[in-house]
Amino acid sequence: MTLLARLDHIVKDFGAIRALDDVSIEIHQGEVLGLMGDNGAGKSTLVKTIAGNFQPTSGTFTMEGHPVAFSGPADARRHGIEVVYQDLALCNNLTAAANVFLGRELMTRIGPLSVLDHRRMNVRAAELFGELKSETRPADLVNRMSGGQRQAVAIARTRLARSKIVLMDEPTAAISVRQVAEVLALIKRMKDQGLSVILISHRMPDVFEVCDRVIVMRRGRKVADKPIAQTSPEEVTGLITGAIRSA
Repeated sequence: MTLLARLDHIVKDFGAIRALDDVSIEIHQGEVLGLMGDNGAGKSTLVKTIAGNFQPTSGTFTMEGHPVAFSGPADARRHGIEVVYQDLALCNNLTAAANVFLGRELMTRIGPLSVLDHRRMNVRAAELFGELKSETRPADLVNRMSGGQRQAVAIARTRLARSKIVLMDEPTAAISVRQVAEVLALIKRMKDQGLSVILISHRMPDVFEVCDRVIVMRRGRKVADKPIAQTSPEEVTGLITGAIRSA
């Protein structure tokens, strides 16, 4: 696999608290990487460091062979890093297409005025949903959608930005079994399109179904980084709890 990004010896301190302690990871193109660990293990801090919310106290971050130091999330997005947060950050009163283009609306000129170009946005949103093989339609209102459809809208928004790395924070939490299957299918399609996906999850079956590799965090340190084919749910559980020190 082609190496897309690399974090080397990342340390993140918050005062006297060390949230990340010498963490190094590689992110490959077209790979689904599972990120697991108990609450407080450092997963969120690591994700926010990749996404530009936090700058590391020390360590280096390179993308496609070039050092990067993001000034914030907008800077990370310009480098192709997108985040799908657990709450999805969707506007329930807007359509699917309006949510996909939220903050990136397409405009057209009518005389001296610039107005929203709903037709172009609906057409492009339909293309994105088609690529994801989602049944979501551009004119559907978000407040009438299932959890799986909402995930499709959030993922389509990342595709609009021509993302390279998509960080997904607990995408299958609090949705039905059928909707979980929809979301996992969406993740597989993103991989097929060459995207790198980092899946933050507590759900062991989801990680073992869609991930190529799993990283386990505990107390701010990386205690395992293994291909899925070379580990097991039992080993990962032991690593999360500390029953197994490292692997």
